[in-house]
Amino acid sequence: MKLLSQAALLRGTVATSALALSSLGLLAAPAYAQAAPQVAEETPAPAEDATIVVTGSLLRRADTATPSPVTVIGAENLQRAGVTNMADAIRQASADGAGSIGIGFTSGFSAGGSAVSLRNLGVSSTLVLVDGLRSANFPLSDDGHNSYVDLSSIPQVAVERVEVLKDGASSTYGADAIGGVVNIIMRKKFTGLEGGAEAGVSEQGDGQKYRAHLLAGYGDYNSQGWNVYIGGEYEKGGKVTAKSRGFPFDTLDLRAIGGKDNNRADDTLTSPTTNAVVTRVTQTNLNNPLAGSVANATSPALFTSLTPLSACPFGTFTENTASRVGTACAHDLTREYVQILPKQERYAAIGRFSFRVGDNVEGYLAGSYSHNKVDITLLPRGIRQNQAFGGSPSTSTSNPGIVLPVWICPSGVDCANPATPGRTLNPNNPYAAAYANNPAAGAARIYYLFGDVKSGSVRTNELYRITGGLRGTIADAWNWNLEAGYSRDDLKLVQTGFANLNGLVKAINTGSYNFVNPSLNSQAVRDSVLPPITSLSNSEEATVDASVSRSLFTLPGGDLQVAVGGQYRKEKLTNRSANPNLDVPGLSTAQAYGNRDVWAAYFEVDAPILDTLEVNASGRYDHYSEGFSHFSPKFGAKFQPIKELAIRGTYSEGFRAPTFAEIDPRSSFSGFVGYTPGAAFQAAHPNNAAYSSTYSVGRGFVGNPDIQPETSRSFTLGAVFQPTSKISFTVDYFNVKKNGLVTAGPLAGDAIKAYYSVAGQSFASAAAASAAGCAAVAKVGAGYSCNVIDGADPFALSALPRLLVVNAPYVNSDYDLTSGLQFGANAQFDLAPDIQWLSRLDLQATLKYDRHLDNGDVQRFTGTVGPADLSSGGGTPKWRGNWQNTLVLGQFSLTATTYYVGAMKGVAADQGNLDTSCAATLYGGGPAFCKIKRFIYADLNASFEVNENFNFFMFVGNVTNAGAPLYANTLYTTQPNYLASWHLPGLIGRTFRAGANFKF
Repeated sequence: MKLLSQAALLRGTVATSALALSSLGLLAAPAYAQAAPQVAEETPAPAEDATIVVTGSLLRRADTATPSPVTVIGAENLQRAGVTNMADAIRQASADGAGSIGIGFTSGFSAGGSAVSLRNLGVSSTLVLVDGLRSANFPLSDDGHNSYVDLSSIPQVAVERVEVLKDGASSTYGADAIGGVVNIIMRKKFTGLEGGAEAGVSEQGDGQKYRAHLLAGYGDYNSQGWNVYIGGEYEKGGKVTAKSRGFPFDTLDLRAIGGKDNNRADDTLTSPTTNAVVTRVTQTNLNNPLAGSVANATSPALFTSLTPLSACPFGTFTENTASRVGTACAHDLTREYVQILPKQERYAAIGRFSFRVGDNVEGYLAGSYSHNKVDITLLPRGIRQNQAFGGSPSTSTSNPGIVLPVWICPSGVDCANPATPGRTLNPNNPYAAAYANNPAAGAARIYYLFGDVKSGSVRTNELYRITGGLRGTIADAWNWNLEAGYSRDDLKLVQTGFANLNGLVKAINTGSYNFVNPSLNSQAVRDSVLPPITSLSNSEEATVDASVSRSLFTLPGGDLQVAVGGQYRKEKLTNRSANPNLDVPGLSTAQAYGNRDVWAAYFEVDAPILDTLEVNASGRYDHYSEGFSHFSPKFGAKFQPIKELAIRGTYSEGFRAPTFAEIDPRSSFSGFVGYTPGAAFQAAHPNNAAYSSTYSVGRGFVGNPDIQPETSRSFTLGAVFQPTSKISFTVDYFNVKKNGLVTAGPLAGDAIKAYYSVAGQSFASAAAASAAGCAAVAKVGAGYSCNVIDGADPFALSALPRLLVVNAPYVNSDYDLTSGLQFGANAQFDLAPDIQWLSRLDLQATLKYDRHLDNGDVQRFTGTVGPADLSSGGGTPKWRGNWQNTLVLGQFSLTATTYYVGAMKGVAADQGNLDTSCAATLYGGGPAFCKIKRFIYADLNASFEVNENFNFFMFVGNVTNAGAPLYANTLYTTQPNYLASWHLPGLIGRTFRAGANFKF
């Protein structure tokens, strides 16, 4: 009944995409998913008398329908849907769920990368292969500890097909294949020349996109015994800003629709902006700008704008309360700086040489190189930041903040001493003249964001890959295969906009940095205070794999086949900290190191017991140099009582090896998420509106060498119905239990809540209040403690200060239980001699995604934005899918690909509240800000073949200009009021591209 109800609901959404498909006359129900094509044939069709190896198996076979569900996406399907890179192609599979990483998430640890998370199990539980071999991981870990292959770095120009195995596959591939496997298969041979070029832009004139590709091959393999090809591609994408898309995606002020005003930059003098304001305080050490008092010199505090009010770019605001008095420049920083999509540039090259050694031996040598550059702009960094994780709290530039002294001098040392050469009153301090003789009482606490230096990063990722192999037969019985591969991923990360503490202190004491008019600062001064910070990281993967297989004897259903093999892998990671000296407040100290050897042995047996029954068994033993081992078995069966129907099922066990970030004690990171303190805390700080808004709280972690692998149990049960050779339907149920989760502080949310649980109590001082809060944190569990506490609120000196960073442990705890249904359909209808209709459907329903905690609590994520601590906080839509329809009219074809993301709720059970009703919405404000509407949009692609050598096409993305649904996002305010994982096309809006392709 639930499925029927959902289908009825989906039929009710036809109107939103009818315009996209009206020219086809095909839309009887909407399609589902989100930004690219997907499902092609359930299994690839081999050439006549040919055998192939399907992902998840070691054995060559003519009957490609295996017990495991495998979806195949052909290059033609990608072209019809207008997909131009592998990141878009793979991430839009309906099986891609919670934890998926897209290029639109620009504030994450591994921003700039792109990854897929099959069956909601996370990017580190999804294995990505290229031609069956592993590739080096992106050198930055997602969420500080999850590893993945960057999809943006895989060339598309030579892709033949993509096979997506939606089943556990550790029995064949080892670690990390719990959620499934994506195997990107390149062309083995190519002769001729083909290429193309295209260009496009959004309807609003931004988000420009340019692409060119070329592939050339020579050599007739059948007659000459060799073939070689080389190809290249180039793609460039323009940025899209939040300002260009307007309300509500350009502001945190949602009062116009009944929401909250979380933009404090236009009404609160203590909210820093790019136009500095100051208030007078005392300074205990005149040589140290960090030695300003927490208390204000006056009550109410009198604030002065350093920028002349007539020069404020967006007008002014005034506060006149019992605690603060002053006028300053008004800002909406979201509108001014946030980007929905960053600038990106990609180019890649690939080549392959295939050769025949003799009648029974053939080999290949292949290589590729990719270059991916992402230019990210973020909100300007504040002069007041919390100290780096692991640093001393004495270096903190949060409360009490930074002060500007009365006197400055060329040396920056002992400037208040009349004997110091060159000393002068500080032009940045408006109180300097009045307190020239009492400098300790004339310091100016400054509230400021560095707006004269771009805040953000440029991430340049280069992936090198070389593989080779030989295969053949012995005595027409044994098939053998030997392959080796090496890949290296180099990342250059250049971050800008962070103030080096030593440089900042010197610039303040010497007066070299102009806070009154920052535009007058020279580049040399800016570089001395906010130098570009470059960090280099790399990862390596080397593999040698050998296997043999043969048919042993004949069973009633065919030959019993067996395969055995072994593998050796070498994995390395050097992820250097961008802040090794801990002298850049606010800059991440994330680092990860590791070097491991992996040995494995594996087998597979396939037994067609009857014409109607096939049974398959496989297993693999992996041993890691860190000292742990694991055996992964798998069993599958396919029963086909009639030609038109096959029943299939599998049972498997698998594991995920701890990443280097999780297991190596040299590794560490601190992650920050948004948190809004409760009513008691806000009531204790009545005179500081900034304390009622969302702020970033950090969680710090260090690699734990005692961490063990995660383990899994998975089973699938499904059916393939093929009434004719041109129509097929599939449905598969999956159920996965992942045990011993390597969890980064599973009770971190509880720890933060515990700290703030004392906010309603009375204390003699802020220190006493924080001590009580930290004692409550320690009671949450072993390894939980306060790392950094903010200074006291200048307007509530004895109230509980903010918690800035909490320590939390890596532990093997809890288990995830995930289940769902996957649907697929493929049809080809020959309507007339020159008229065809092709239709393909890919749909997933997540029935359950529950996290069972060791304390007995259950966090339920399906249909919510939980788990919010995972990747971009995109959540777990219950329904996701896509439907592609192509109408071929002779030389003209028109393809409509429609995508669907189901409705969700703005609640997350991993944020300290197990309630998933709208009463627990993270934003508050009731159901209006709880329910995230379903999102449907459609792409159109029209193509005309001039002749067999040329074709032209026109692509319209999001043809109905469907808008992204509202989500008042409090956890990632750099995604203002939307979810980047699923709704990005609705932010970009309607787009246009046109191009031409040729083939000779």
